[in-house]
Amino acid sequence: MEFKVRAYYNRSHIDGLAVISTPEDVDTLIEALASGPEFENMATLYSLQREFLPTGVPDHEFLIGANRERLLGIVSYIDDANYLSLGSPEARNEEIVEYYIDDNAREFPASAEIPIPIAREAVKEFLLSGGQRPTCVAWQKEPEI
Repeated sequence: MEFKVRAYYNRSHIDGLAVISTPEDVDTLIEALASGPEFENMATLYSLQREFLPTGVPDHEFLIGANRERLLGIVSYIDDANYLSLGSPEARNEEIVEYYIDDNAREFPASAEIPIPIAREAVKEFLLSGGQRPTCVAWQKEPEI
């Protein structure tokens, strides 16, 4: 089975989303997020193996962020509920970190940050599982910010 994920993380994707179909493509994506412009350090991913809603939009959303200064990332998975990666127990939910898709900020609790290699593995699992929530990450329900 061929797996494909559509990704949006910069203005060049307005006319057509990037396609990720191999673990090597995931590596390229993570490197682009970690080394690219500061305000393009997060991507929205949609698996093409998942069902679409009757309105034509995906029934899920997967976010991946990579912060090059802190060497940390974030993953979020949304389907019937909103989930965030669960990182360091020392980080408090009151502390907020920001990640950006095409200059648009998204706030997360600092407790959601995880090492970039784990975030990378989560994206690969999302790809190769056909869009399922990765099991290599500890999850928390997304708190209200």
